[in-house]
Amino acid sequence: MARIDELRLMAKVACMYYSNGLRQTTICERLNIHQSTVSRLLQRAQREGMVRITLSFPSSTHTDVEEELQSRFGLQEAIVVECLEDDDQLAHDLGAAAACYMETTLKPNDIIGISCWSAALLAMVDAMRPMQRWKTTRVVQILGGVGSPDAEVHATQLTRRLANLLGGTATMLPAPGIVGTPKARQVLMRDRFVREVFDLFPSITLALVGIGAVKPSRALASSGNIFSPQELKLLENNGAVGDICLRFFNQAGDPVASELNGRVISIQLDQLRRARRVVGVAGGTRKTDAIRGALAGQLINVLITDLATAERLLAEPAVRPAAAREGRNKTPARRKKEDSTAA
Repeated sequence: MARIDELRLMAKVACMYYSNGLRQTTICERLNIHQSTVSRLLQRAQREGMVRITLSFPSSTHTDVEEELQSRFGLQEAIVVECLEDDDQLAHDLGAAAACYMETTLKPNDIIGISCWSAALLAMVDAMRPMQRWKTTRVVQILGGVGSPDAEVHATQLTRRLANLLGGTATMLPAPGIVGTPKARQVLMRDRFVREVFDLFPSITLALVGIGAVKPSRALASSGNIFSPQELKLLENNGAVGDICLRFFNQAGDPVASELNGRVISIQLDQLRRARRVVGVAGGTRKTDAIRGALAGQLINVLITDLATAERLLAEPAVRPAAAREGRNKTPARRKKEDSTAA
């Protein structure tokens, strides 16, 4: 075929496909040519500049920021939402984005761990549509949900409603998030129902967590599952910048050593890190340092946050501590051994 004839055919195929919206099979039938020829001509049309594809994204989407977050912090996925930095609005908008993420990525046999004292995660449940098609899905509470009577409804709603929406089963953790003494925790940890929940932690494939600053959120404060101001000051003095499930960590994402940790009833950070997907839903100026620490320690591998927070995170270089890399690189046998001895 002469060059001019090939160009003419290329132009015709490109026009039929891109301008007229015809399928490749239809073009084959009309021009009496093979589908591989149509595909080859369309590819050449792009290479030679005859066809130029321009992506025009809505102004409210920020794929460039998401890709930079993923590259900088080694995330599986980043979702960036444009919203006002008002606590209630942040919770609502981040929750809606998390609901969409759940609806599009949930797998039939996922075992979901969920932190119960997060306003954004409660907003996620409020925004979700029923998905009653995966009866094998299990929702496990990974932070003690017993607290003040009014606030306890929050934790129960969050776990049970999510399970109901998914058509799965809920496994509640029948204990407070914080108890008065390590001895009180030891007593509760001997309870059969509490132990059964902890035994499920190594099986969690998808964890949904809020990321807290050292100063507790309104949802957590109203539950009564908080440390005293003096204890929080001690955590800050030891380098704490935030917490996940009341397990505090420093700016490098390493756990903060403190006797207070012995009073918490929740999943351990090392256990959390081993889940296939750990989705952190958090944003706002108050939580930026905590989110940065969680990213540095690779405590999460999916982040759902707001645009202003994302830009603050990208304004400083990432920190990659050896402890986080070691946790991600442990062999399955070593993880299984550690899981069997984790409190």
